[in-house]
Amino acid sequence: MNYSELEDKLRELSIEDFIWVIYIGIIILSWYANDLERDFFINNNLNSKNKYREVMIVIFSILIVVYYYFLKDSYDSLMNININDSEDKKNLIYLSFIASLFIFISGLIFIYIAVKDKNMDVELAFN
Repeated sequence: MNYSELEDKLRELSIEDFIWVIYIGIIILSWYANDLERDFFINNNLNSKNKYREVMIVIFSILIVVYYYFLKDSYDSLMNININDSEDKKNLIYLSFIASLFIFISGLIFIYIAVKDKNMDVELAFN
């Protein structure tokens, strides 16, 4: 690995470290959303219901940005496949791109559900 490749890899790892901090924020927001959802179902608090939906929209909006970053990174890897790379490496990069695309699409679907489901009929679970 030459200096430029090492520098690029370290920059990627710094971005990924920041994404872990974002995930910690998502976990905290998710706990808060669960409390709001619980308050709505137990106390029929409509204010909690509306706040829950708003928090879920914020969560999935943030996740869409994160998922887009990984999709773009995976796409860049796909576009930079070297003709000398092994078939295994090429296949794994292709599969990684497909997986990133599906995750991004799932994020779009979840945010659509969060916006459209005003009655909270659908449980929004993401892993």
